[in-house]
Amino acid sequence: MRRLIASFVRRLGVVDIGSNTIRMVVYERQASGAFRLQDDLRQRVRLGAGLARSGVIEAERLAQATALLERFADYAAGLDVLEAIGTSALRDAENGRQLIDAAHRLGIEIRVLTGAEEAQLAVLAVANGFDFDDAWVIDLGGGSAQVARMEGRRLADGDAYPLGAVRLTEAYLAGDPPPPAEVRALEAAVASQLAPLAAAMRASPPPLVAIGGTVRNLARAAQRRRRYPLGLLHGYRLTRDDLEALTGELLARNARQRAAMAGIHPDRADVIVAGALVFRWLLRHGRRDGLVVSGDGVREGALYRRVLLAPHLVARVAEASVESLVVQHGVDRQHAAQVRRLAAALFDRLEPLHGLGPRDAVLLDAAAALYDVGLSVHFYRRHRHGAMLLRAAALDGFSHREQTLLMLLVRHHRKGDPKPGRFGVLLRDGDRQRLRRLVALLRLAIALDRSRRGRIRELAVRIKKKSVVLELPAIGDASIELWSARQHAAYVSRVLGRRLKLKAGPAAFGDGGAPRPRP
Repeated sequence: MRRLIASFVRRLGVVDIGSNTIRMVVYERQASGAFRLQDDLRQRVRLGAGLARSGVIEAERLAQATALLERFADYAAGLDVLEAIGTSALRDAENGRQLIDAAHRLGIEIRVLTGAEEAQLAVLAVANGFDFDDAWVIDLGGGSAQVARMEGRRLADGDAYPLGAVRLTEAYLAGDPPPPAEVRALEAAVASQLAPLAAAMRASPPPLVAIGGTVRNLARAAQRRRRYPLGLLHGYRLTRDDLEALTGELLARNARQRAAMAGIHPDRADVIVAGALVFRWLLRHGRRDGLVVSGDGVREGALYRRVLLAPHLVARVAEASVESLVVQHGVDRQHAAQVRRLAAALFDRLEPLHGLGPRDAVLLDAAAALYDVGLSVHFYRRHRHGAMLLRAAALDGFSHREQTLLMLLVRHHRKGDPKPGRFGVLLRDGDRQRLRRLVALLRLAIALDRSRRGRIRELAVRIKKKSVVLELPAIGDASIELWSARQHAAYVSRVLGRRLKLKAGPAAFGDGGAPRPRP
């Protein structure tokens, strides 16, 4: 996760009391100041069942929730900080105070969020989890849906709507599977609430980011249907076509059959249709070809509000995510910094040959920082271990395509021509050539600090018609660096289309030292 401000906190828990599920997540503070997820406890209690009709939480469900909070309170005795938030069910129930008071007696202070506050936490989760300045954010829970507009990484406006999956299922979908008339009635209810929002979305281009267990479940099912090669939900782009096909399949099955579908959690099988219909309606009427799934939600928003100084924003999301992995896996930071400097210099000085753009420079910098991350598993096959680690955990601030490129850069930083294999479906036209060029630059940067002693402090470059000359002023004997770099000279020459020549000693021409600043 991201770099945070909470030097006094080592372990922090967040309890999220929702209309469908009550969940407790525990974060552990790393040496870098970042927090990473350490534990996740959840149970479906469904406090929102029958709430819209009766106005109260059923006594049996209150007792079940209290018993669960007793277990959470026992767990929380070992934490430094515990945050507890309540959402739609506690906000709407006439007897919600009973659970709040019961929690108080257990030492848990529940803060019941307003719809606007819930939207604010959703925006914080998106602002700190993606490289977006502006976005539409929808958090669909069991009792309500929070919809917000984010501008400049801050909440512009937002509120809650009575469109949660549990609420809509109880109100409109009696059939199992529901007949077309019930589907039309639900869609009419959604339109009555969200028609102005859909019109605003049609006029405003920022991406739509969706939060909550419902959309994550839909995304997981869509991934299984497509045999998606990355096992990551955060940052996954759920297309309208995939959602249309999946919704049609869900509508054709009853709850028992839906529970058996790949990717559908049995706890949500009875209410997943309502959630799918809300998202389908929004993509259709907002004229969007897809949405981006967030693995973070109000729990992470509560964490940021607690531990980050106002306005509770990480300065550079992608950089902080990379830094967290560097610290977590004990990467040699001094060596990584040197490789990053050399990679940046090579990128800038060789730009006329590789023709890559600013975002490619970000990928190269991340690869230079993380190429050795697999060393935390074992020296041998460390390139494979590193790629495995980058497949396993979502990197905030990077799309799935970019994370795939980064994974392949780490996988091929030593030798061979990079081949995407089954991950090629995540790449765009031209990415294979982009990957080769980035690999060439990365290998050269790593080689030029092979001794890990920072001997090559600057680069001078002369690009000729048939060759490119790298002058490498060095401190002391850089023979190991030259020897290592020459092992990659043939590959670099082939990729850049110029014969690579390496020279050690004082710079013989121009001011080819520090890299040019990038915007």
